[in-house]
Amino acid sequence: MIESKFVFAFLDGLLAEGAEQDYPGALNGLQVEGPEHVGRVGAAVDASENVIARAVEESVDLLLVHHGLFWDSERRITGRRFRKLDALIRGGIGVYSSHLPLDRHPEVGNSALLMRALGLEPAAEFGEWKGQTLGWQTSCDLSRTTLGERLGDAVGGPVRVFDAGPDTVRTLAVVTGAGASFLAEAAASGVDTLITGEAPHHAFHDARELGVNLMLAGHYLTETWGVRAVASRLEKEFGLPWVFLDDPSGL
Repeated sequence: MIESKFVFAFLDGLLAEGAEQDYPGALNGLQVEGPEHVGRVGAAVDASENVIARAVEESVDLLLVHHGLFWDSERRITGRRFRKLDALIRGGIGVYSSHLPLDRHPEVGNSALLMRALGLEPAAEFGEWKGQTLGWQTSCDLSRTTLGERLGDAVGGPVRVFDAGPDTVRTLAVVTGAGASFLAEAAASGVDTLITGEAPHHAFHDARELGVNLMLAGHYLTETWGVRAVASRLEKEFGLPWVFLDDPSGL
C-alpha cells in the first residue's frame, strides 16, 4: 500500500504539462478523492458505469482514466452522475483523469505509442491546438495497404481507409481520438496520410479535396495505449499491481 499523495504527485509530475489547456469538461488530475492509501490500480479509457462497477469488483483503489466524469454541462448530482459517484464513494475508489496531456505525451501518450506500435518512431510534433500539439508525425516508406494492415493489427480492430492520397505513404501523422480536423494541417505541412480514431461526415470530402489519405481505427481503440502505459509506470515506480478495465464502444 502506497500513500495516495505520493501517487498523485507522481502522476501530476508526469502529466502536468498542458493540463490546463483542454476542453472545459476534461478536469485533468484528481477528480474524486479516494482512500489515503493505494494498493491496486485500474486503468480504463472511460469512467463509465460499467468500468466503475468492474473497478469495485476488482477491489481497485484508484481508477486512472482518459475520459473522466464531467464531460457534460450538467452539474447536478443526479441520475447517472449520482450512480457513478455513489459507487465510487461506497467502493472507496479515487479517480484520476488525463485527457489531452495523455494524447500528446512523447513517452506514455496515445499518439506516440500507437505510432510505435506501427513500427515507426515519432520524429516531430503535429496537430496544433491552442498553442500545443496533440500528435506526432514521421517519415516512412510503406504502401497504403501495408500501413492499413499494420494499423488493424496494432489496434486489434477494423480500420476504414479513405484512399485520397498517394499509394505509397512517405509522411505519416497520428492524432488519436477525433483528429480528423487536422487534415488541413496535414496537407499544408506535407503529411500525406493521417491516422486518427473517428471523423465527421465532411472529413471524407476534406481528405479527397486536400489529397490526404485518412485512416480511421476507432476512437476507443486508438486511446487504450496511454492509460495502460501510465499504469505500468505506477507499477514500476511503486510496485502497484494494476488491471486494464476494457469497455470498448466499437466507435
